[in-house]
Amino acid sequence: MFWKAVGWAILKTLGWHTVYSVPADVKKAVLIAAPHTSNWDFPICMAALQVMGVKYKFLAKKSLFDGAFGWLFYALGGVPVDRSKANSMVEAMAQVLKDADELIVLIPPEGTRSAVTEWKTGFYHVARLAGVPILPGYLDYKKKEAGIAVPFHLTGDFDTDLDLIKAFYRTISPKYPEKWQV
Repeated sequence: MFWKAVGWAILKTLGWHTVYSVPADVKKAVLIAAPHTSNWDFPICMAALQVMGVKYKFLAKKSLFDGAFGWLFYALGGVPVDRSKANSMVEAMAQVLKDADELIVLIPPEGTRSAVTEWKTGFYHVARLAGVPILPGYLDYKKKEAGIAVPFHLTGDFDTDLDLIKAFYRTISPKYPEKWQV
């Protein structure tokens, strides 16, 4: 309840609202966190997820967990990732999802706030291996709307699925459009 109140206060102060379209029967999924173009994306996203009551975990670079605020990243559902090592993160996250009764894994497809020309596709493969839907999570800075759209169930055709997911995101306004390519 504490984190929900904090999240509500943050969103209210910044003038944001939430839109949540996930059916109650979706207990496990991969939540795409996009667009990711600003340092503001993280606190707004975390605040919105708290307000929406979403039970989630997110991956973040290990160095964030080592500093003075490391406890906060753990408290908010963070899982440290050592990006200097070649890990089978996709398989590990898929297994975590399979083993859980209820879990949403938050993954930014860009993998960074910097401009990228191609999305990382781990989110897709985690969802495919775990047999769970993808939830298109978004921050629309023009509308000041943080939301989760209806679940996307994979067809098994990677290219078609990715095109459909990206088509949804073409309607979203990031904080820095010059860093956003879908």
